[in-house]
Amino acid sequence: MDGLLGRRNETSRLQILLDDARRSRGGAVLVRGEPGIGKSALMAHLAESASGFLTMRASGAEFETELPYSALHQLCLPVLAHLDVLPAPHRKALRIAFGMETGTPDLFLASAATLGLLLEHDQPLLCLIDDAQWLDHASARALAFVARRVTAERVAMVFAAREGLHELDHLPKVDVQPLSEPEARALLAREIRAPLDERVRDRVLAEARGNPLALLELARTAGLTGMAGGFDLPAPAAAERSFRARLEGLSPQVRLLLIVAAAEPVGDPGLLWRAAALLGVEETAAQDVPLVEFGTRVRFVHPLARSAVYRAATESQRRRAHSALALVSDPLADPDRVAWHRARASVGPDEDVAAALAESASRAQARGGVAAAAAFLERSAALTLEPGLRIERVLAAVEAKMSAGDFDAAAELLSTLEPDDPRVDLLRGQISFARFRGGNLPTDHLLSAAAKLTDKEPADARTIYVDAIEMGMQTGSLATVLEAARTAPPAPDLPRSADIILDGMVALADRGHQAAAELLRPVVADSGDQAWTRWPTLGFLLAVELWDADAAHDIAVRCTASGRESGSFHMLPIGLAMLATVTAYTGDFGAAKEMISEEEAIAEATGAAPIVYPRLHLAALHGRREEAEELFSRVGPNMTLSVQYATAVLNNGLADYPAAMHAAAQAVATGDLGVVGQALPELVEAAVRCGHEQTARSALAALTERTSAGGQPWGLGIEAYARALVYEDEDAYQQAISLLDSTTMAIYCGRAHLIYGEWLRRQGRRRDARTELRHAHELLSGLGAEAFAARAANELRATGEHARGRSSSASDILTVQEVHIARLVSDGATSKEVAAKLFLSPRTVDAHLRNIFRKLAITSRRQLRDLPAIR
Repeated sequence: MDGLLGRRNETSRLQILLDDARRSRGGAVLVRGEPGIGKSALMAHLAESASGFLTMRASGAEFETELPYSALHQLCLPVLAHLDVLPAPHRKALRIAFGMETGTPDLFLASAATLGLLLEHDQPLLCLIDDAQWLDHASARALAFVARRVTAERVAMVFAAREGLHELDHLPKVDVQPLSEPEARALLAREIRAPLDERVRDRVLAEARGNPLALLELARTAGLTGMAGGFDLPAPAAAERSFRARLEGLSPQVRLLLIVAAAEPVGDPGLLWRAAALLGVEETAAQDVPLVEFGTRVRFVHPLARSAVYRAATESQRRRAHSALALVSDPLADPDRVAWHRARASVGPDEDVAAALAESASRAQARGGVAAAAAFLERSAALTLEPGLRIERVLAAVEAKMSAGDFDAAAELLSTLEPDDPRVDLLRGQISFARFRGGNLPTDHLLSAAAKLTDKEPADARTIYVDAIEMGMQTGSLATVLEAARTAPPAPDLPRSADIILDGMVALADRGHQAAAELLRPVVADSGDQAWTRWPTLGFLLAVELWDADAAHDIAVRCTASGRESGSFHMLPIGLAMLATVTAYTGDFGAAKEMISEEEAIAEATGAAPIVYPRLHLAALHGRREEAEELFSRVGPNMTLSVQYATAVLNNGLADYPAAMHAAAQAVATGDLGVVGQALPELVEAAVRCGHEQTARSALAALTERTSAGGQPWGLGIEAYARALVYEDEDAYQQAISLLDSTTMAIYCGRAHLIYGEWLRRQGRRRDARTELRHAHELLSGLGAEAFAARAANELRATGEHARGRSSSASDILTVQEVHIARLVSDGATSKEVAAKLFLSPRTVDAHLRNIFRKLAITSRRQLRDLPAIR
């Protein structure tokens, strides 16, 4: 393109992005570089090159980072007329986000709605987002979401930023390099027509260091400043000094006008002139004003120019500008900007302004702007004189910063409070847990908070101990927490669920499962208890520990429903992961895959790590060694225990009993809640098959303690078949089958028939063995538990009967996501509806459907609906 010098590498990479987008292989890149290096010029070049594209633009603004969805609104303005074509929930979420309706926006519904809105056109689309380092938090997350979802679309997205942005770390980077010396000389010669002294030219080139903006600004002001000094300053600072130099010689009125323009980020000429009039600035001052362009919006020629003007002003001048802007802004239509300008104009503590900022924080939070709420609250606290109220506002600001994911800023703000406040300890623990990668235990802070509350607020202290127990299970510090919890104040005469849970957990550590179960069974069985909304992971693991399959299922269902209703993309993945695990053991692998797919879609959309343990369980039950071990090898060290348990299940299914015994013994040795009980029957079976009688008997005794305490058919049935394995007791085999037949845990029921059939064959009772093995094979193969089904088939052959081959299930050849899409479509969902559920674009869903049709050798949705249930 004419006007660009050099930049061959950068322009070629951006051109590839455009070419791919034309071919429905869209993508996004992050263009990085120091201020003035030429990022905006590259984006302008790209826009001119994008023939046939619809180009949409947005730009972050330094003074708008506190206003949620402001940049996203700016980008979507040209296509807002298409809002009505979106599904109703998406349409509403976006209208709320943009202030067109009242309510609390769902960030990810708004993000999915943005994707749908941007795709409602016939042209390929180019989205240019400049100054991305100043995007407000909500816009940054929404645009990052969209950037992840355009790989099958005719969409190219280019973000330009001075430095990396956390939300955009996943994007390919295009680093804009300084111009070479020949390129810099050529640019200088082309743009500066007036003769330059060769010594001045060399000094300009030396100080600019290949930065185009610095190069031109220094050259333009060389006559004014004489280029005195500054040779060791970086180019951005030199460019800003150049902008400041151009302020010299301007009249006080013109400089004041520029300061007001710098303090008013919206670029509204009406606001600017009303504020200027209050300050006595006449409109004639706008004639030949440098650095600013006056039009339908007031724009600075470069963000550095705005920054230079604002920083060059005195504190008094800035306060005057903000005060005038506060007075002329509409307190009804834009109360938050009024409050923010008043805060900037304040000299010292001012409760009226502080209260207004606190109200702005509430409004921002209601619109999903947690980062904005944090900023308002932090400034509100700084302007609050009354100590108690200041503490409350600082604590609220810390919580808002934590919600926005800014844990470093939250920790720094928290350090301004006295450490003897238990709420400070509690928040420190939560921050430490969010950043936990080993090392200092976050539970220590919670235990400190609980200890401080023991005398004054014993009920709160007990609740925090339960918080610490759930956190301790996830950080490996449960034993330490339970040791401290022994000192908790006694429960009241009418104990709450939290009190019972705490006493039950201490009883479990001190007196064993029977004592704990007497306390915990009623609370765990009540899946509707509010306690399990606060501590869903603890509730689920206790249900598993008590072998209460119904409670585990119901707690998982409630957690999932609560996550959906609240729009919590923290709670919903936890619920889906728990529900997928329970569902896999009931034998509905298709439904489990659907839940895993949804959880993974949320993880990808939010940039979080997926919860992997349901996939480990499902892979173990499927029994495909190569596939399972490849998955196990990719799991991080924090999931070692789940891998050990899953390895034991996999190898028992494959009849590799030494490997199963080794893995199960490792899982049992940890003593972890919810896993040891599940691993014990695997250890019993493997040890019996390997001839390790004492190991099998010890594991059976530990299993019996747990299952008898729970008193549930699931646990009692498993204990019965483990006892039958150890003592070769036929009554125990039959008892196991009777108990497990009454539960929903079909996998365990199939395994009970299998081991009974194996025992009958070894007893020489072939006819009886065939009956049990045939039933086991039909059940297990129908569920998709291939390894256990193969064991049954091998045993049947040993009796002289061949098992019927299992017809392939659709899920055998489809990915987890394809199974989910196929199930949704077979239920009648449209591509748009599927896309909305999985945070995809309709075009991506259609691409998946084409793969599904090819794999299943069908050609239409109708044929998909006519297939048997996808498992």
